[in-house]
Amino acid sequence: MSIHLCPGCKRSTTFTFYRLAEVPIHSVVLLRTRDDALNYPRGDIRLGFCQNCGLIFNLSFNPLLMDYSSEYEGTQSCSPTFNSFHKGLAINLIERFDLHNKTIIEIGCGNGEFLIMLCKMGNNRGIGFDPSFVDDNFQESKNLKIKFIRDYYSEKYMKYQGDFICCIMTLEHIFNPFEFIETIRHSIRNQKATTVFFQVPDVARILKERAFWDIYYEHCLYFDQVSLTDLFQMCGFSVLNVWKAYDDQYLMIECLPSNEPQQPSSIKNAILETLNREILNFSNECQISITGWKNTIHAFNRNGQKIVLWGGGSKAVSFLTTLKIVDEIKFIVDINPKKRGTYIAGTGQEIVSPAFLEEYKPDVVIIMNSIYFNEIKGNLAMLNLNPKLMSI
Repeated sequence: MSIHLCPGCKRSTTFTFYRLAEVPIHSVVLLRTRDDALNYPRGDIRLGFCQNCGLIFNLSFNPLLMDYSSEYEGTQSCSPTFNSFHKGLAINLIERFDLHNKTIIEIGCGNGEFLIMLCKMGNNRGIGFDPSFVDDNFQESKNLKIKFIRDYYSEKYMKYQGDFICCIMTLEHIFNPFEFIETIRHSIRNQKATTVFFQVPDVARILKERAFWDIYYEHCLYFDQVSLTDLFQMCGFSVLNVWKAYDDQYLMIECLPSNEPQQPSSIKNAILETLNREILNFSNECQISITGWKNTIHAFNRNGQKIVLWGGGSKAVSFLTTLKIVDEIKFIVDINPKKRGTYIAGTGQEIVSPAFLEEYKPDVVIIMNSIYFNEIKGNLAMLNLNPKLMSI
């Protein structure tokens, strides 16, 4: 057991419960050669749990190693399943918060797909911040009133004012969350009607499912509903709603600025107790799952069966790195054309298109996210392939 100051509530009530050594520091960077992938820089993961606010974080994280350049390719917009979810989320937010002819700020906007959607559907103005921004959507965005700033959001951009501020799948990458949310609160000043919306992965699901493949270096923070609520309340927000979506993989929070002290939820202690029980079982049961997957993959190899993973993102990197699988799986399928011909960080598998499978004819396809099962099954059917399908 070790003691460490929580980056969320700044309390020293933390113990370590999960360790993983020498994992790639980035999971979705575009690596052009197998040597680059095999020799990619690594760091350690040492997860700590704050018993005061419920935040889980990597005590070994070094923010100086992070480089979110244009080679960072985290978009999910090639998937019809994901696009349907994103469109539904945009419609939901526009309708509930009357986002019409408003100014929207998105922090961590990626290549701007979601911001473009919000602006197009609601005739809104947009300002997007992301150091890895690449203008892939120029034709769609050029007639919209959107400004993209290829930089991290910080105090120097507090002059930009928005009616709606959103941040999707970014907060988990920021090791000083308290200071970051405080900056956003200060930028709002006394505009009490400015709504703030954040989306992060839900750690409660990760713990419950023993999803070791959802733990990777870029994610230095892991939130559940208590830790996420506490963070925003401590930074001067009134929490309107906390909810889950996308097969409970994502946790959402909606807030308004407030100058009034916020009371903790009446169910906070019960949720923290449940979280603590899941954590105590996580390491041992994860090891059982890891051993089971190793044995399964070894058995397929002994029988001469060819295996591919489908999904060349962070889950695949964590899955392969944790299992130490290098040569037993040679190819990863991904529908994102930018990833084809690149290699998986740490273990060096080549990323190929679905069409590659027509000739390769895999016996087994392991799906990296079960929410895409039907989409992938349909893609394989169009290729006249019928391999054994497994989901992590």
